[in-house]
Amino acid sequence: MFDLTGKRALITGSTQGIGLAVAKAFAEQGAEVIIHGATSIEKCKKAADRIPEATLVVCDLEDTDAAEKIYAQTGDVDILVLNASIQYRTEWQSVPYDEFEKQMKVNVYSSLALTQKYQSSMVKKGWGRIIMVGSVQQHRPNPAMPIYSASKAAQMSLVECLSKDLAPTGVTVNNISPGVIATPRNDAVLSDPKFYENVMKKIPMAIPGSTDDCIGAFLLLASEEGKYITGADIKIDGGMSL
Repeated sequence: MFDLTGKRALITGSTQGIGLAVAKAFAEQGAEVIIHGATSIEKCKKAADRIPEATLVVCDLEDTDAAEKIYAQTGDVDILVLNASIQYRTEWQSVPYDEFEKQMKVNVYSSLALTQKYQSSMVKKGWGRIIMVGSVQQHRPNPAMPIYSASKAAQMSLVECLSKDLAPTGVTVNNISPGVIATPRNDAVLSDPKFYENVMKKIPMAIPGSTDDCIGAFLLLASEEGKYITGADIKIDGGMSL
């Protein structure tokens, strides 16, 4: 089950956190994995220490031509996981244009551009998996991160649009919405006792998730076992979105 032998998988933002956990799980299931980082080849190399056969790609998704640059380094893939994102904690009254633009470029436009670039080979083969990584915030927006929340809602709209169009071709497009997951991105805020207590009150399970809690959904959607799932949004949030 979840055998990915012979498949090539590109996971954006895979030098740490959920992206790295997914890359490692895919490799363990036989996939040829491509690790992506925004700017640091050293971070990519460190991640590859855990996945010795991985290919490394460095490209900033803020670049308008990032999809072209990444594709030039990887060629076609069978599985595309759009995990990389940017978030800023800024109240909506104070959001500057550059923060808005960066989050929309990386979180929404790059998802569209990379899907545009990689889907054609998947369509030709009659098999492909595109998995976008959303957030609990698309369901329960955080007032401190309004643009990040909006960008993830926009990304889910893309999933619904693209999945319907690609459904007859054998290419599925789905979304996974993690909640509060213990990753390096969240280390600082979760280490604050008051913040931690307040956040746990919003989660019915009253605990943060781990990257391991996310892996099963990615493996299902990336594999043959998930062939009849498209346009879906799988929440992994301990009930936070309820």
